[in-house]
Amino acid sequence: MSARRKVVVPLNRVEGDLKVHLEYDGNKIYDAFSAGTMYRGFENIMKERGPLDGLVITPRICGICTTSHLSAAAKALDMISQAVVPDNATRVRNITLIAEQLQNDVRHHTMQFMVDATNPVYENAPFYEEAVERYTPIRGSSIVSAIQSTKRILEIVSILGGQWPHSSFMVPGGVVSVPGANDITQCKYVLRRFKLWYEKQILGCTCEEWNQVQSARDLEDWLESAPSRYNSDLGFYLRFGREAGLDRLGKGTENFISYGFLDMPRKTGVKSLGSTGYYFPAGFVSSGMVRQVNQHEIKEDISHSWFTNGEAELHPYEGVTIPYATGSEGYRYSWAKAPRYDGHPAETGPLAQMMALQHPLFTDLVKQNAPSVFSRQLARIIRPALTISVMDQWLDEIAETDEPFFTPYNDIRNGQGHGMVEAPRGSLGHWVIIEDGRIKRYQVISPTTWNASPRDANGQLGPWERALAGTPIKNPNAPIEVDHIVRSFDPCLVCTVHCADLRWEV
Repeated sequence: MSARRKVVVPLNRVEGDLKVHLEYDGNKIYDAFSAGTMYRGFENIMKERGPLDGLVITPRICGICTTSHLSAAAKALDMISQAVVPDNATRVRNITLIAEQLQNDVRHHTMQFMVDATNPVYENAPFYEEAVERYTPIRGSSIVSAIQSTKRILEIVSILGGQWPHSSFMVPGGVVSVPGANDITQCKYVLRRFKLWYEKQILGCTCEEWNQVQSARDLEDWLESAPSRYNSDLGFYLRFGREAGLDRLGKGTENFISYGFLDMPRKTGVKSLGSTGYYFPAGFVSSGMVRQVNQHEIKEDISHSWFTNGEAELHPYEGVTIPYATGSEGYRYSWAKAPRYDGHPAETGPLAQMMALQHPLFTDLVKQNAPSVFSRQLARIIRPALTISVMDQWLDEIAETDEPFFTPYNDIRNGQGHGMVEAPRGSLGHWVIIEDGRIKRYQVISPTTWNASPRDANGQLGPWERALAGTPIKNPNAPIEVDHIVRSFDPCLVCTVHCADLRWEV
């Protein structure tokens, strides 16, 4: 029998530091433990504050998906105050959310995920020289190009919301900004430049042409159909993924959750991709079947987390955040709680959105190879092709309609509400209870909390613990497979490490 070894792989993410503890049996990962190593306490910071304070404080939870947190906070207050959000306000909210997502998807792919293709473990691979030219940190051609273009797309958030990050332009009942004709013209100019760049650099074809790809066979045909496609960033990813065997890595849970992305205005020429009131439909997917999302089915388990509440599993409206770590609880190993939907762990993010949508390309890929690094990352880099056009349509509709951007809302004295949105990394929820004009309880479940969750009381692994367990490793001293798997969930945009000293325990 081969000796089992333990290794600690330190990783970082925006919302605190992350470590992954692995147990090897020979050259195979026997078990995995995802450990959030930082306690921040935003939920407790919110207590006893005024209801509107969440619009200023919670966007600071994350400096990358800041607009998503603002949206979740505003939607929770919309519910409590029974505010009716005008269509123009919905359009402005949606446009800024898309802009934030566009920069995240491109930056993560080019500046975080693909950098691993330059790892020396691949120096004899046929793609290595091209990978180094494209993705060497700071000076790679694709990286430099992505930095320039994604910086510009965020100007749309600044034009419509005053600043990025940490803006507070969304309020109960709408938005405080009233974009004029010049603002819309500027936004359309920025968007057009980004679209032309994305189609040339990332896709190698138009968004409309890419959206005709509906199956794994179509994907192969698309890659070989034109030099511009073969040599694009997407084309290189497909070639790299094939050589590196990404379709055989990261086969995690087959449960997916998406809260729905982009509220549909009541009157709009944009056609929803689903039928749940969102452009991207909401859904919980299990064994290929899509169910409606019921927020009452969401609970957080703390049996393996450094928290205490007297009960192992609570709905966020009942949830508390009481840190508890004496150092002697060997079975507790993370500052992250373990969200579960109807008792099940669930992956969230771009692939989950595609599965809730039942996008034929991704249902085909998952049917052939189960959820994998390949399909997970592909969903992220092609997602802009589904949102850029609706962004442009909503800008036109704002310019063509003389409608308000805000309606007065009821005084927020008592009540409870939740804001559930899709951040760039996946499903994000804020649950708020107000009593006597003060916040009594504020609970947040972020996408990384879903994906990086520890075990629950039933011993069920979190999504990327499950994706890591059972993975064969070619070189345990340089486990590039671990990097690919964890980074395919996008645990961090700006501070993920690409090199780490491994600490071995026998």
